[in-house]
Order: sequence, then structure tokens, then C-alpha cells
Amino acid sequence: YAGYNLLIKVSASHVPAAATSTIAATICLQIAALATSILFVSVAMMRGGQVLQLTPAAYVWAGAAGLCIGGAEIAYFYLFGGIGALKPMAANVVIPTVVSGTIVIAAVAAYVIFGERLVPIQFAGVGCIILGVLLLHFG
Repeated sequence: YAGYNLLIKVSASHVPAAATSTIAATICLQIAALATSILFVSVAMMRGGQVLQLTPAAYVWAGAAGLCIGGAEIAYFYLFGGIGALKPMAANVVIPTVVSGTIVIAAVAAYVIFGERLVPIQFAGVGCIILGVLLLHFG
């Protein structure tokens, strides 16, 4: 995951100033991810004993997750590439903000949506993450 984050930054740093979109880089990333999945399933199938059929709900939720990651990839390229009115942002701010933000969102969703229990020390941890992200932006 660190390689994913850092290599998007490197790719976005090669976006020409005249570019109006980074969608082609996003599509390239998704094709490479698909190729990795195809290679993985091919090796698993050659080894045998694989059951690949999932429930319809598993496919629906996986598709929804794919929509989220696709949107995140597009946003990353825009943040790092400085498309339009945006100036390119530093990896040492964007990546920790996004990764930490996902931790906060996941913790809140687990508590609110899934009814999972969070103890006070976990709430304090979420608060520390939010404080840490704020400090990154003030630096």
C-alpha cells in the first residue's frame, strides 16, 4: 500500500502542465491492478482446489468498493499532479492525511454503522490521529 501511494505521487509528478485530466494514468493503474488479479487467480487455479463463486451480495459490495477506490485514485492524481487550479501537493502531507483519514472514517463507520464497540482509549486514538493530521497541515 505504501508503494501504491508513493508511486502515484511519482506518476503524478510527470503530468505535463498542459494536461487537463489524469484519467489516463488512473486507467493505466487499474489495468495493472487487474493484470495482477488475473495473474493471482491463474496461479491459484493451476494449483487447484479453488472455489471462486461468491454470493451476489459479495459482488455488489466489491463493486461498490471498486467505485470508492476508483474515485480515490482519481483524487490522488489530481492532488499530486496539480491539475487545474490545484498546485501539486507534497506526499508527506497527502498520503498521511488520506491514510489517517481512512482510519478515522473506518473507526466511526464501525461504531455508527456496524455497531462495533469502541472503548475510550480507541476514541482517544482517533482524536490523536485527527490532531496529527492537523499538525501536518500547519507544518
